[in-house]
Amino acid sequence: MDSVALKQFRQSLLNWFRVYQRDLPWRENRDPYRVWVSEIMLQQTRVAAVIPYYQKFLARFPDVKSLAQASQQEVLRLWSGLGYYRRARNLQRAAQQIVAQRRDEFPRTREEVLALSGIGEYTAAAIMSIAFDEPLAVLDGNVARVIARLDALRGDLRQPQRWRNLQLSANQLLAPESPGDWNQAMMELGATVCAPKSPQCLLCPVAQFCEGRKLGIAESLPEKRKKRASVSIQLVSAVLQDASGKCLLLPPPKAATNAKADDHIPSLVASLWHFPTISAPSNHRVALNNLLQQELKIKLTKSNPPVSLNKVRHTVTYRLISVFPFLVRLKRLPKIPGAKRLTLERALALPISNLTRKVALAAVKYRSATKSKI
Repeated sequence: MDSVALKQFRQSLLNWFRVYQRDLPWRENRDPYRVWVSEIMLQQTRVAAVIPYYQKFLARFPDVKSLAQASQQEVLRLWSGLGYYRRARNLQRAAQQIVAQRRDEFPRTREEVLALSGIGEYTAAAIMSIAFDEPLAVLDGNVARVIARLDALRGDLRQPQRWRNLQLSANQLLAPESPGDWNQAMMELGATVCAPKSPQCLLCPVAQFCEGRKLGIAESLPEKRKKRASVSIQLVSAVLQDASGKCLLLPPPKAATNAKADDHIPSLVASLWHFPTISAPSNHRVALNNLLQQELKIKLTKSNPPVSLNKVRHTVTYRLISVFPFLVRLKRLPKIPGAKRLTLERALALPISNLTRKVALAAVKYRSATKSKI
């Protein structure tokens, strides 16, 4: 675009955003802490899913100091169900950095923000522009799609050199006098109008500048990336129940840094509290016996065999997971260091992954159907 067209483009998009922007809780003010929490939560997560978590999280941790001083278990409990739990751990680590190094004051330079745990180029640009009006252009999936259609760009947008070129384009488009509004406007346009499927070109405030629309190829841009082939994984989980109805939850496992297997248990349970679980690529009963007898040292009796619960289905990125849960009644639960003995209701209140939650709910459903004590 020439300078005149660029000025018109910026003004049209900003005017549209200021009238039609969504009413989102993190837009109530430009407090950097609130902006930061929202940006971390929104990573790879839909806005509608984030809103209730954001509101509960801010109600409990209204500032960086309260987040830094909380127990990790409580932070993870409030994050439970949102997924990608490393985000929550990094968020708290960064809060602790801010409290320890900056006396609770959020850093004001890009370099200092980038030094915080879990913050990369995109998140730093978003925080600095929205909270402090720093002229830094963001580039995420929504913005990249908008630019690809504006410039009729073909090919894989995530190819490194092409992504760097997209960042240069984002920098050139940035409205330097309103960087916070501009970045939010570009993201809002991609999220609500210039959507991945069926873009609403007739409602687009900058349609006249779009080369993709002029060529009639906007809907086919950006070109689809080759998806990683899906991997099917089968697991067996054991819900151990003692005579009083209490169950056993194992403590968060430590993920091995060199673990690359698709069925690596710590990554599948998000390194959170979980029921005893084992990979079961073939025979589920054999896997269950290995889990109980070899790993947990539990001797089974023929008079009270394990009960098969409803199969659980779960998806983690490219992994399609089938979990075969079993209820195992015991006189006493095994003594395992760090394990918790508690009812299913209390287990559901702990920081657990959605996979573990589904297993617990399968046990609750069985209890309701049989009216048994578990």
